[in-house]
Amino acid sequence: MKFFLISDNVDTQVGMRLAGIEGVVVHEEHEVVGALTKACDDEQIGIILMTKKLIDLCPDMIYDMKLNRKSPLIVEIPDRHGEGQVSDSILQYVREAIGVKI
Repeated sequence: MKFFLISDNVDTQVGMRLAGIEGVVVHEEHEVVGALTKACDDEQIGIILMTKKLIDLCPDMIYDMKLNRKSPLIVEIPDRHGEGQVSDSILQYVREAIGVKI
């Protein structure tokens, strides 16, 4: 099982690459969809790391994949500036998945 990064920032990609995680840098919605589709089709990839900014570009697709696919696991990470409330998105995901407000 491999990790794969989809980022909007070269610095994030370089940092992850130093840890042995391959990835791509994208900026537009169609690029995100293409990279995500390609990563999901690769059976060796078990976890996809995505920055908050990119998840915000196509939230419906991301949440649909999280709810309806077993693999790969999509994990939201903050960008290099630490922007984004990752814990809020986890709460939203739980709320949508099981219908319980935490």
